[in-house]
Amino acid sequence: MNLGFLEATGLAPLPAFLTSLALGLLIGLERERNPASKAGLRTFALVALLGTLASLIADKTHSPWILAAGLILVGLMMIAAYARESDEAADPGTTSVAAVCVCYSLGALIWLGFPTLAVMLGVITTMLLYFKPELRGLSQSLTRQDLFSILQLAALTFVILPVLPDHDYGPYNALNPHQIWLMVVLISGISLAGYVALRITGGHHGVLLLGLFGGLVSSTATSMVYARHARDPGMLQLAVVVILAANLVVPVRLAVLGGVVSPGLLPQLLPALGAALVCSAVGALYWWRKLRAQPALVVPEIRNPTEIRTALGFGLLFGVVLLCSAWLSDVAGSRGLYAVALVSGLTDVDAITLSTLRLYDLGKLPAAEAAGAIVLALASNIAFKLGLVFTVGGAALGRRCTPAMLAAAAGAGLVAVFLPA
Repeated sequence: MNLGFLEATGLAPLPAFLTSLALGLLIGLERERNPASKAGLRTFALVALLGTLASLIADKTHSPWILAAGLILVGLMMIAAYARESDEAADPGTTSVAAVCVCYSLGALIWLGFPTLAVMLGVITTMLLYFKPELRGLSQSLTRQDLFSILQLAALTFVILPVLPDHDYGPYNALNPHQIWLMVVLISGISLAGYVALRITGGHHGVLLLGLFGGLVSSTATSMVYARHARDPGMLQLAVVVILAANLVVPVRLAVLGGVVSPGLLPQLLPALGAALVCSAVGALYWWRKLRAQPALVVPEIRNPTEIRTALGFGLLFGVVLLCSAWLSDVAGSRGLYAVALVSGLTDVDAITLSTLRLYDLGKLPAAEAAGAIVLALASNIAFKLGLVFTVGGAALGRRCTPAMLAAAAGAGLVAVFLPA
């Protein structure tokens, strides 16, 4: 649109009003489909235009009370419309009242110079209104423990994290309380996402999906649970697919951690993780295709990943690994760090990965050594889980899982060794 022409004709505000009209029509289109709503297409379009108009008048007359008065008027108008409803069982209309007030505010926001933000919020508002059945189903599928987990993650993220000092302390300046707790939040968030998805889908959307969700929560726990189930009649093939699919998540998880914490290390890290991913995927897909009939799936019972004790335990482990890695790296060079990676990777590959990424960011490790330590921890973790599979699930399960898991560890290791050269 030619802005010069609009200014010359006195229509410079027209784009703002057209944007408001579009947003009002978008939200009103959804409300029009709701028979209980007292406001539809025309009402929402007019309310959005009113918000922009009131904001313009308030701006030009230097009377901000006009904007507030318009919002109060719109809210009272909607409340009065629903108050006239005599049926006590009818929809009280709180959602529509809130939507009208939001629509008015978005119209004002456009005039105040935030059209992109207003459009984004308008689309999100429409989605919240449209997906009411899905959101209700989601809330009903979550247990009290699931909601408690979400509240715990919120407390870890928005209550504890902001008050922790963002400074380096301790020997080698390796301990940063804010950074350590940020890693706790990151791990808890990733685990909770997989946990919730696993609870929602259960075992009704395929073996591969179950393994992937189980791997998001804990690939080690999922491997142990299904290694036990492998001894049950008819569960051997299914257990192989779930275990390999769960371990398929590990290199993806490490790549996400690397991209979030230290993007500069990705060129060194991604080839090795990609090799592990390809080898794991080939094995998982091979056994999945051989699985003809899918028996009833057993969802692994994994405890809430965001419990305070679990979060504190990971934070302590992360700090200890970080301190030991810095000390051994200073005393013994790269061999000391590799020793820590080999040992800590047996139980938790995330802690040594995040510790190594932190040391890389501090300039205490070159890229090749940091990537080598992470890959070594990955290989150590795979070896530990393979031993777990043999011990808990038996030789039949171990023989089926060995090729893919060993290929993933060997592929990542070979790429890490030969790529820098």
